[in-house]
Amino acid sequence: MDARHPDFRLGTVLATSFTATLTERRGDAVERIPTPQRLVDWLAVFGLTVESCTAEQLEHARELRESIHAAATAAATEELLPATAVRVINDCSSQGRAAAILTPESGRRWQLRSGPDGVVDALSVIAADAISIIAGERDGRLALCASPTCRAAFFDTSQSRTRKWCDMNTCGNRQKKARFTASRRKNSASED
Repeated sequence: MDARHPDFRLGTVLATSFTATLTERRGDAVERIPTPQRLVDWLAVFGLTVESCTAEQLEHARELRESIHAAATAAATEELLPATAVRVINDCSSQGRAAAILTPESGRRWQLRSGPDGVVDALSVIAADAISIIAGERDGRLALCASPTCRAAFFDTSQSRTRKWCDMNTCGNRQKKARFTASRRKNSASED
């Protein structure tokens, strides 16, 4: 990956991994797809290989990302889905012509159109994935990260469905470290 940009946060669910291309939403936000090429890179990681991306397509992708985040957040908090977010997700889902194809070596992959329409197809795959998790069609539940600076929507597939962090290696560890440091300070203060 490009050393000039933050690493991607990769999960196992396409739609919520896509929303994680903007992290620390309630703190110092970190944009992980700041350029069209970074979107191309991110899509490739998820098997949605496209030749190129324009600045306009990047903005469209970010609009989809924020719509998915808004709808997933509403679903996680059992609120009415925002109409604008629903429209954007549905439009993206219906505009693409991606096809799932079976390959002998790796199972399923996506076939996208070549040229500029490849990004449209890739976004349609992401939107369709978002629809399936927001509509409750998959085994799991939408939740929000317990980190006060993150609050990312994630899809919890743990057996107990009680996961608190979008990613234990980042938000979870950060919160554990903060609790440990606070505990040490408290113990040090009581010893004085």
